[in-house]
Amino acid sequence: MGTGFSIDTPVKVAQYGITSVISLVDDALIEQMRRYYCELFGKAYTAITKYDKDFRAHRITAYLNLVDEIVQKKFEAVRSAPFSPTSEITKYFDLLPEWNPLKDLYHQMLRQKDPKEKKRLQNRLRQAMRPGDIEVNIMTKLDRTNFDQTRKPLAEEFCDALAALRGFAQSTLRSALVLSAGINRRLYSYMEKFEDFYTNASGEIRKKIVLKVSDYRSSLTQGKFLAKKGLWVSEYRIESGLNCGGHAFASEGFLLGPILEEFKNHRQDLIKTVFQSFTAALKKKNRQTPSSPPSIRVTAQGGIGTAQEDAFLRQHYRLDRTGWATPFLLVPEVTNVDQTTLALLCDAKKEDLYLSDSSPLGVPFNNLRNSPSERERQARITKGRPGSPCPKGYLVSNTEFTETPICTASRQYQQRKLKALEKEPLDPEAYRAKYTEITNKSCICHDLAAPPLINHHLGRKGERLVTAVCPGPNLAYFSKVVSLKEMVDHIYGRANLLTREDRPHMFMKELGMYVDYLVKKVKKELAGSVSTPKQKKYFKDFLNNLLDGLDYYERLFGENIVEETPARQQQSLDELADFRKFLTTFAAEEPCFTEEI
Repeated sequence: MGTGFSIDTPVKVAQYGITSVISLVDDALIEQMRRYYCELFGKAYTAITKYDKDFRAHRITAYLNLVDEIVQKKFEAVRSAPFSPTSEITKYFDLLPEWNPLKDLYHQMLRQKDPKEKKRLQNRLRQAMRPGDIEVNIMTKLDRTNFDQTRKPLAEEFCDALAALRGFAQSTLRSALVLSAGINRRLYSYMEKFEDFYTNASGEIRKKIVLKVSDYRSSLTQGKFLAKKGLWVSEYRIESGLNCGGHAFASEGFLLGPILEEFKNHRQDLIKTVFQSFTAALKKKNRQTPSSPPSIRVTAQGGIGTAQEDAFLRQHYRLDRTGWATPFLLVPEVTNVDQTTLALLCDAKKEDLYLSDSSPLGVPFNNLRNSPSERERQARITKGRPGSPCPKGYLVSNTEFTETPICTASRQYQQRKLKALEKEPLDPEAYRAKYTEITNKSCICHDLAAPPLINHHLGRKGERLVTAVCPGPNLAYFSKVVSLKEMVDHIYGRANLLTREDRPHMFMKELGMYVDYLVKKVKKELAGSVSTPKQKKYFKDFLNNLLDGLDYYERLFGENIVEETPARQQQSLDELADFRKFLTTFAAEEPCFTEEI
């Protein structure tokens, strides 16, 4: 969801039992939001400035503590409200899905005529209520080294990811840390220093670990790595490699359906293997070892768009939960999106949502064409001043021209890179391609934080705020601003918000994205050149994985395992036939697939 869109979502929805995630990337934004909410709720505010020691961790701790306090007070107000038609507690239970046991108990209470029995059922309902979790996210790749006032590098513990971890670890939250973008060994090792990540005497974990993963193998690898430190992964959150919002970490052609099938078939093997390493590590640390594995969840997210898809994922793959994100960009009650960007999102068509090269991380980034941030980037190019001033620098990594890392989206980098480009002996077409490649990078760390600052009028004097937004392609089928209740009703099949009839099944959409990704990657990497043995192996493995996924989906849809209408089943089968025909032709025409390795 980016840094700003869900920065205060728990304050808006946690009292209704809805879990959401706060990004810990941008401590400057976090501090601005802490000031805003202190003023809003009449609390004393003392600024934590960048000149204070360990300011990043302290900002994060202070904000999370404040959000925790606000959520608890709002939740208690909901829980103590009367069961009247328009009360907050009624909203809490109205939002629940029909299959939730509490919903059945709620309906029993509503039907009850005896006042004493009705009161007893209401008390049971109040006792069973829980607020949504206030989870936090650390993108493990964002771990820049920080410097003191003399430009001397600070100790490792003050790097961005470690400081963010420390900020969460020292907070009052009892929730989960979501780790995304792959393994960061020094970050994972640093977790050992904080007691809240370990199981206590009762076998509970105050601060749970959630791994956002793309396949079974990486889950096992990361789970064992943490288990060998005595740390238990409480949730494996499987996300589509491409059919998602934000940065897209493509797999080597492994598709979501087969990945979920592998998790379903090997879930107990995963738990058993990791638990062995976990107990052995605890014994070495002279810690109490549980007799059975702590609780574990396997969940999935990425491109879910209908109640049928959601139910199928949970039931067929035995998932504990599913996650929705992109559609909530159209729900102002839940996320921060400024009015200009909100209108663009409502009007966005399939061609407006694309996988871009905008991210300075060098990772594909789901983008909205003509977003305010994209328009600003183009305006700078037109004025002859490409690149951003780089006011925050969270994505600095390049040392091609400087000793201290700088960002490839910055004006400092792009101007130097373009000067170097002018000296290269390139024809006009090659020059334009290189020029575009350099100037494509956008200031996403600053612009993803813009919406809450715009909406709450928190921008600094003279600061220009333009929004970058990173929706998944699923947004093309949602076309209007809706309420929280309307979106929840859509998720649970009580309403339908889809405005187009041509939406493909989520599995087909992801497959199409992977086919496009493979074609573009082959064309880009092998343009006018002979493929190396390493490239040939990569592309052949990618193609074979896609074909295996095709086989799997043909069985899934052909045997009516997917709970869709006959027409939708046939539509997916027709799409699969088209994909197979295209891939067969493409592979026959490209030497990298036909030549021996």
